[in-house]
Amino acid sequence: MASAPQGQQINVTDLDLQQLSDVRRQLEEELTHLTNSFTQLKAALAKFSACIENVKEINPENKDKTTLVPLTNSLYVPGKLCDVENVIVDVGTGYYVKKSRQQATKYYQAKVDFVRGNLETLQDTITKKQENLNFLLTVIQSKLREETQAAGKGGKS
Repeated sequence: MASAPQGQQINVTDLDLQQLSDVRRQLEEELTHLTNSFTQLKAALAKFSACIENVKEINPENKDKTTLVPLTNSLYVPGKLCDVENVIVDVGTGYYVKKSRQQATKYYQAKVDFVRGNLETLQDTITKKQENLNFLLTVIQSKLREETQAAGKGGKS
């Protein structure tokens, strides 16, 4: 059994109501997935932006002052800032790297720019999928009206 070529286009107006319903369900699932991904990317963008702000807060005036150090999102312990020129950066998968404040800011800014670019691309995709869904709903409504009118004419004969 040969598979259909990728990118093959089908005119949705040629589909019956059951097929249109299946396509609608698929589009809605895709939109839900894309919207969830968009939300996760927005959260990542906020975290990286917060990291930039946190690095900016480290300055020579704070050296040897007691501060609260986050161990988790809700657990902080008192600590002293001994090195105001370097920070530890989480580079993923449990690895941490010592970087200067300037390097850390540059690293996090690159992350922000990357995520922002992906957000823009994803937003365009979501918009196109939403337009496709709206067109599909219009076609479904049109076919339902046609069937209702045909049933009404068939009953009058």
